[in-house]
Amino acid sequence: MNQPFWKMHGAGNDFILIDDRELKFPDRNNDLIQRIATPKYGIGSEGVILIQPSDTADFRMRFYNPDGSEVEMCGNGARCVARLAHEIGVAPASMKFDTVAGVIAAEMQGDDQVQLTMTRPKDLQLNASLTLQDQTLNYHFVNSGVPHVVIELDDIANQDIHSLGAAIRYHEAFQPNGTNVNFIEITGPDSLNVRTYERGVEAETLACGTGMVACGLIAGSLGKVSTPVKVTCASGDLLKINYRATENDFEDVTLTGPAVHVFKGEIEIES
Repeated sequence: MNQPFWKMHGAGNDFILIDDRELKFPDRNNDLIQRIATPKYGIGSEGVILIQPSDTADFRMRFYNPDGSEVEMCGNGARCVARLAHEIGVAPASMKFDTVAGVIAAEMQGDDQVQLTMTRPKDLQLNASLTLQDQTLNYHFVNSGVPHVVIELDDIANQDIHSLGAAIRYHEAFQPNGTNVNFIEITGPDSLNVRTYERGVEAETLACGTGMVACGLIAGSLGKVSTPVKVTCASGDLLKINYRATENDFEDVTLTGPAVHVFKGEIEIES
């Protein structure tokens, strides 16, 4: 069959989006996900997103990494799917949709800006440590929809993010599922730069929405930034993280940033 799709990106984090309300896409076929997500051999993307029916919300978002694994949530992908769902008549401008991580609220703000109300973060750990190549490394951790390690470094532009990120992602401390890894540099009283190594993509990506949320929450918890936190990712895009801090917790966590169309097309899929 010929499967229509949309190619979109959120701050340089790019996705293939498919309207699967009729549940015809073979979503359990990891080889198919890998093929269409692989550059040069397929469309190329850092994730495949399906819009499916929901009994409790406007729709259901399913997210697959390029390796075919399904994960709970993707912040940049969620903004893209919210914009597309609104444009094709699946959801109103203020909407709710199901994810594996829980129900996400989204609101269109202008032509290409979307604000997400995230699921409640959990498993916050500050000032933990692990041994890596005979060195002790200080890190912080929070699950902002998916697991994220956050490490503060100086001059992150000149760090070997791929090697260090991969070593932490596969470290025994985070097995069996592994973790995403973020590196932050504080740039002001309410701003920071972020670079992210993403689990499932197995590489540094230009942006990671849940990663930027994790970085904003942790930098705020450490008293290094105030809200709303302005986060600049590797693509150069600026996103905004806002939240309300309670004792050992966070409420009303939002992520605001772009959701941009790249192109629309069709791909042939064997039935």
